[in-house]
Amino acid sequence: MRKVLASILLLVATTAAAQTTPEGFRAAYERQKAAVGITGLGVKSILESWNDAFPNDTLMLEAVFTYNLAKGRSTVAVTRPEKKYLGRDPLLTLKDSTGRRVNYFEIPVYDEEYFASAQKALDKAITLAPNNIGYLFDEITSLLDYEGESPDMAATALLNLIDRNYSDHPRWNLYGEPFTQQDFTDAVKEYCYSFWKLASPVGYESFYNVSQRMMREEPKDTGFIDNVGAYWQVVKKDKRMAAKFYKKALKLDPNDYAASQNMKFITNNNKK
Repeated sequence: MRKVLASILLLVATTAAAQTTPEGFRAAYERQKAAVGITGLGVKSILESWNDAFPNDTLMLEAVFTYNLAKGRSTVAVTRPEKKYLGRDPLLTLKDSTGRRVNYFEIPVYDEEYFASAQKALDKAITLAPNNIGYLFDEITSLLDYEGESPDMAATALLNLIDRNYSDHPRWNLYGEPFTQQDFTDAVKEYCYSFWKLASPVGYESFYNVSQRMMREEPKDTGFIDNVGAYWQVVKKDKRMAAKFYKKALKLDPNDYAASQNMKFITNNNKK
């Protein structure tokens, strides 16, 4: 077994050493990752050689980010009374001695050192390629997973990205492909949904703050108006304020399904 492992390591080292271009290192990395997994044997050696040869290759930096993020991520099981937790279904449901249902949820936890190394590599990639929005999305998405029910840093990073988008009007690209304003708006909506699914106080506030900020920049986009209405309806239990925003959305788009259905719900409940 030791001889086999030694042979594999020698092959990986030889393969990495033979590379003379970023493309060559990337190909070697992709082959090794496909063979053994993202944190498998030999992947780190290739990344280290790639970094030594081309320390400013942003694809290498993203690969280092991905490696450290995966290496430092594990999961634990927690018990919660809710049917869903952080947008997740229970991994297992059992009954305790009193017959009460106990839900077990699998949630991520991170090794702080690996997470810090991942963010350090990503920060450098963002500095080298500030208009590649893919790296900025990597940052927000990783923070969302890391922070769990309190996504303060993820929300701040997203709000900073929104500010930059509307103040500097950068020519975004997604790994070299054009990334339009509509693409940007759609991506923010996806993050709003991620905040909402957390169903936590900080998650709801992040959902509201981002939606309200986007509502100012995109006043004719009924999606963000509906979001603010949903916040008032579900989180604050204020049907009057919720109706105000749904009516605003319907004025812009009489066929807005979310606004019309929520208005029906509010109207029917007021009759009871």
